[in-house]
Amino acid sequence: MKPIRLGVVGCGAIAQVQHLPNLAEMQEEFEVAMVCDHSAQLAQAVARRFHLPRHTSDYRQLLEADLDAVLLCHSDPKTEVALAAFAAGKHVFIEKPVCFSLEDADAMIGAAQAAGKVAQAGYMKVYDPAFERARREVEELKEIRFAQVNHLHTDNSHHLRQFRLQRFDDLPPGAGAALQAARQTSLRQALGQVSPQAERAFFILAGSMIHDLYGLRLMLGVPQRVISADIWNEGWAINALIEYPGGVRCAATWVELPKLWEFRETLEIYDEAVRLVLSYPTGFSRGQLSSLAIHRNDEEGLPLRSEPAIAWENPFTRELRHFHECTTNSTPCRTPLAEARHDVELVIQIVKAYLDRV
Repeated sequence: MKPIRLGVVGCGAIAQVQHLPNLAEMQEEFEVAMVCDHSAQLAQAVARRFHLPRHTSDYRQLLEADLDAVLLCHSDPKTEVALAAFAAGKHVFIEKPVCFSLEDADAMIGAAQAAGKVAQAGYMKVYDPAFERARREVEELKEIRFAQVNHLHTDNSHHLRQFRLQRFDDLPPGAGAALQAARQTSLRQALGQVSPQAERAFFILAGSMIHDLYGLRLMLGVPQRVISADIWNEGWAINALIEYPGGVRCAATWVELPKLWEFRETLEIYDEAVRLVLSYPTGFSRGQLSSLAIHRNDEEGLPLRSEPAIAWENPFTRELRHFHECTTNSTPCRTPLAEARHDVELVIQIVKAYLDRV
């Protein structure tokens, strides 16, 4: 097996907690040749911690290096670096959110196609063994009646404090302002001028609830319309009623509960006789499995609950392994950027449904 030479842009929490530790155990598939972060001290510290040969604070220097592919997990939006990576002839793995506007999505999709390179969205829950089992169970349902998402989020600091994260305060002058300006440009492309409440909800949908939205799309099909949406609590609470093919409705809720330690994220799908309940841990967990519970009646009409065993496989590792297969064996990508466009569009439609109502 030939390892691909990989560069990592962004050395924050998701890189330190998941990607770099996982890549360190995947030396047959990947050789991490360089890391990059706006914070020069952070890039240096992360390179030292994970025994990596090179580091930089300029992504252009990374793209000039002898690399096959790049992993983008820096602060959003990632469009500028992604377009430069495709222009430099690199395969690109881009962490969610892939972008905020359809214009940015189309630009990246076009650049990837022109370069003939893999463009994989970092949709790790698709690669979760529990999700894969749930998806097979959904395919066996006779007629789906209803779906429901309950995403009860908490402050990430509760879960990040178990890790020794490297942090520094040496960002170049103006870097924060440039990032905020880029976010506002994408926001205006997607929605125009909106209230702070709608803005916060938009970025939450794109950055957190996106996991639920792409999972629903793969299980139920591309959504047909947003029937209704509500946003409250200054944008920290969101509810949407979404219609999928065949008239299936999903009630999807995301709520921030910052002072609770426990994180809860569930996807429930029902037909007339079966209830499937898929439960996820926070993405900032290691060795904590998702679970699937299947509810039905037994032959005597009494309730029966089963919980299939789930493979001890980290979905972050599995999606990286798939990325390697796509880049070396031309395996069709399971989470291509071209299909992630549907999710960008749905996020915009949810907020617009709320704005049309108020």
